[in-house]
Amino acid sequence: TIRPVRRSYYDPSSAPGKGVVWEWENDSGSWTPYDMDVGITIQRAYEKQHPWVDLSAIGFCYVIDFATMGQINRQTQRKRRVRRRLDMVYPLVSGTLPKSQSWPASPGVAAAAAPPVPACACPQCLLVMSVKATVSTAGPGTATLQLRKASPAPPVTPKAPVPAPGTKAPDAVATVRGSLKPLAAQGGRQQAASTPALSSAGSTSSPSGTGSGKASRPGLGSLNRSHLQRLAIAQSRVLIASGVPTVPVKNLTGSSPVNPALAGITGILMSAAGLPVCLTRPPKLVLHPPPVSKSEIQSIPGISHTCRKTTKKQAKKGKTPEEVLKKYLQKVRHPPDEDCTICMERLSAPSGYKGPQPAIKPDVVGKLVKCGHIFHLHCLVAMYNNGNKDGSLQCPTCKTIYGVKTGTQPPGKMEYHIIPHALPGHSDCKTIRIIYNIPPGVQGPEHPNPGKSFTARGFPRHCYLPDSEKGRKVLKLLLVAWDRRLIFAIGTSSTTGESDTVIWNEIHHKTEFGSNLTGHGYPDINYLDNVLAELAAQGITEESLAQEKD
Repeated sequence: TIRPVRRSYYDPSSAPGKGVVWEWENDSGSWTPYDMDVGITIQRAYEKQHPWVDLSAIGFCYVIDFATMGQINRQTQRKRRVRRRLDMVYPLVSGTLPKSQSWPASPGVAAAAAPPVPACACPQCLLVMSVKATVSTAGPGTATLQLRKASPAPPVTPKAPVPAPGTKAPDAVATVRGSLKPLAAQGGRQQAASTPALSSAGSTSSPSGTGSGKASRPGLGSLNRSHLQRLAIAQSRVLIASGVPTVPVKNLTGSSPVNPALAGITGILMSAAGLPVCLTRPPKLVLHPPPVSKSEIQSIPGISHTCRKTTKKQAKKGKTPEEVLKKYLQKVRHPPDEDCTICMERLSAPSGYKGPQPAIKPDVVGKLVKCGHIFHLHCLVAMYNNGNKDGSLQCPTCKTIYGVKTGTQPPGKMEYHIIPHALPGHSDCKTIRIIYNIPPGVQGPEHPNPGKSFTARGFPRHCYLPDSEKGRKVLKLLLVAWDRRLIFAIGTSSTTGESDTVIWNEIHHKTEFGSNLTGHGYPDINYLDNVLAELAAQGITEESLAQEKD
């Protein structure tokens, strides 16, 4: 699969330019950063001292409340904590984009066969090339590097010269110091005093008995390990963001190209100096279980069939909005002196709704029988007409559902069965695997853009539940949600920003089988309770199971 990629530049006054990161707390209790554009929008409102910011303008149904530092889902009213923290700023760039260059897989052979190919002029490439040049000139173990506190410097990264073929390599002192000073300054004014940078105390050791009489200093191989680790931590994010090419890192088992995000600045420096680097294995993302044969797949006791399909369900004909709402409302003869939370006009005055006028007087007021909230009947009819028109109503104040709520999920197929593998944290039982498959198609009248095609990325989607009593209960309720077309919707993806595509509809699923690196896997002791609460917010409870049987 081929997908386009792009590289974006951000203003130094924006959130990434200042090193500000906005994050939300996921179900496992860890923090997930917002997409860059969302973080910029939140930071802009925060700097203007707005009490809150509504993200619906950029395609997300969330409100960020700065007073409580919380994220509120406008559909389910679920709240999550958010936080603002300072990180390293994105590197500043001057001039045009450097041309993409790859380093030779075998630097020694390539150097002997042809003139050296210069890397880009970014500070990281200059750093590595300068260390390589110094080591190749003076021999391994002679380049001496030590740490110092960095002082603020101008924020624009200067372009340093790359040594031409046949000329003497530049002094490692000047190149390293010149290339890393701007990075230290870009670490944020708050961190400028503590960001480690490299400087050199001398490019070569003095011959004994001659020269300045300085004592011979330890080489790169004897650098303090903790100093190198601090340096790696300080620069690793900058390396990842700046796109340094892969480097052949020599580990104890051989040599292979390794992304600098795994090797870190320590591995790059030690590899450039010809020293062995032993890498620890990064955490492994396990999305799917081991292969399962058909004979190992079992049906789920108590649940008939192993597959469920949905088609487009048409709204029930014959009932006008007024007739539907009469079942859920009581007329109020003497309205209280309050605002209607739909049109924000006083309940004692006519409705402020200015759209298509329903066949009802604008000053009639009604009270919902379950929750007791009061609105203009005119406003409720308008709200119903703007929804799915499926015979149900959801109170805009407390989200109480009247009738049976249905969604706008496109047609598709849901498969479910048991596989003989255990999830992390549920070693005492097998696993329920759910496979959703929705093809792309054309939007219907209930969708955001009727007649326009929609995409369906990432299908089939595999999801997992423990085959426990509570896990089976969740599955039964998910089947009800599937039949009511509530699991998926068509909208804007929060991960890719693509519009008119199939997205999850506020009922979270676990799509990671053997790990929890993304926050969508196991172990997660709260997941089953959380998803039951999300189903209840859609009007799906154990009572729904009885209704489905009827």
